[in-house]
Amino acid sequence: MICVDNLTKVYKLSKKQMVEQKTKKNMKRAVENLTLTAKPGKIYGLLGPNGAGKTTALRCIATLLKPTEGTITVCGHDVEKSAEKVRESISFLTNEIKLDPQFSPKYLFNFFGRLHKMEETAIMERRDKLFNYFDIKDFEDKKYEELSTGMKQKASIAVSLVHDPKVVIFDEPTNGLDIVTARNVTDYLKLLKEEGKTIIISTHIMSEAEKLCDEIGIIINGKLVSEGSLEEILDSTNTKDLEDGFFELYKLHNQEVL
Repeated sequence: MICVDNLTKVYKLSKKQMVEQKTKKNMKRAVENLTLTAKPGKIYGLLGPNGAGKTTALRCIATLLKPTEGTITVCGHDVEKSAEKVRESISFLTNEIKLDPQFSPKYLFNFFGRLHKMEETAIMERRDKLFNYFDIKDFEDKKYEELSTGMKQKASIAVSLVHDPKVVIFDEPTNGLDIVTARNVTDYLKLLKEEGKTIIISTHIMSEAEKLCDEIGIIINGKLVSEGSLEEILDSTNTKDLEDGFFELYKLHNQEVL
């Protein structure tokens, strides 16, 4: 289980960043008072436009960023006090973190399996299972940089799941993928859900969230503005699909002219 309680993350901006963001303030609240719970056997979807704070929130959960305020626990472990225990329990995937281009998926899978102190036989069994599911076997000895975009993503997912973690944290896992590969990824997330994993993903693809997520949190300008099941969000916005519901919330909570 993931429990986020009043998470706030504040960044100090450089002069260049202040110019780029057209602001005179040298501090930015990327996430403000975010509270959410992701439960075992459920998929929690964090939705929002670019720059809304989704990735920052997930990075804080994954121990890559230190919260400015608030607390986060993963499987009962505090992300600041027991960061190593948290990392043992999670799989974290983001497009911003790339695998080494010079190594093969097989080498990388084995390397990270040993990093997680797995036995060689367990690594081999796990590799066969994941590589077969994602159709990586025929490409397992190629350099990562030689793989297609879709195959790179599938290899990254497989490597991130080497240790069969209890918690899966994926930041836009289908971004840029073709429809076949994207379906392959979302189908596997459903399998992980059936295994009782705690899953939290970020996405800006509304149709994906509609089909995949048991609970949805919509974050705009760092703040959680709506949360609930798809039906609850549609009821609260008086809309018939998630995209329309999202834009109703965006117009309500954003001062920019659409």
